[in-house]
Amino acid sequence: MTIFRRRFADVIKRQLDLFEREQRGLIEDCIAAERAYNESDRDEAEERYGDYVDLAESATEILADIRDHFASTLDEETAEEYEAAFNRAVVRRLPRFGLEIENR
Repeated sequence: MTIFRRRFADVIKRQLDLFEREQRGLIEDCIAAERAYNESDRDEAEERYGDYVDLAESATEILADIRDHFASTLDEETAEEYEAAFNRAVVRRLPRFGLEIENR
């Protein structure tokens, strides 16, 4: 299993680098929405949290699409190893998007 983690480390790093560059605005919007939620009054908290969740889900879907597209080029066993490595990398590097990545 560690061999696969190392084997995919470079491609996953490049994929996440590209995601961060291409989705910079979405990531910044997520950070701002989370901040707005944390700073909101009790009356606004539910709506602000909903805004944050919607943005985080959008980013998570993009990440899952990246993962799934690449995995589709691999045989089934290798794809499973890659997907697991990708999900772990997202949890470590982009934790706000890692909570639901396995469910996508």
